[in-house]
Amino acid sequence: TILNLIFELGILFLICMAGEGIATLLPIMIPASVISLILLLILLLSGVLKERQIRQSAAFLTENMGILFIPAAVGTLEYLDVLKAQAIPFLLITVVSTPIVYFITAWSVQLLMKLFNRKKVQHHV
Repeated sequence: TILNLIFELGILFLICMAGEGIATLLPIMIPASVISLILLLILLLSGVLKERQIRQSAAFLTENMGILFIPAAVGTLEYLDVLKAQAIPFLLITVVSTPIVYFITAWSVQLLMKLFNRKKVQHHV
């Protein structure tokens, strides 16, 4: 229902506001969004927040993710002159870093799958 969605979004916004508050108190610069994600992870892993309590809002946000990127994409149009001046370094970094990120991600997933399979086998023995 719509009320459930609003309630779930409220939970997520409270976590985001807590992340903003923590970010302002920290002596080092850590983005509030990163702190909020860490808070959400801690709440989910500790069981304080259940996945089912934010399932509908998470699905809604995931399904509409493309719309959320429109303001950021339009904002880059203000900096086209800067982007044009840095196009070659930007493209070079992108071409080099993308395969590295893919490799590290694939390696991490394989490592985690091996660890989980090993634990699964130990539990069945």
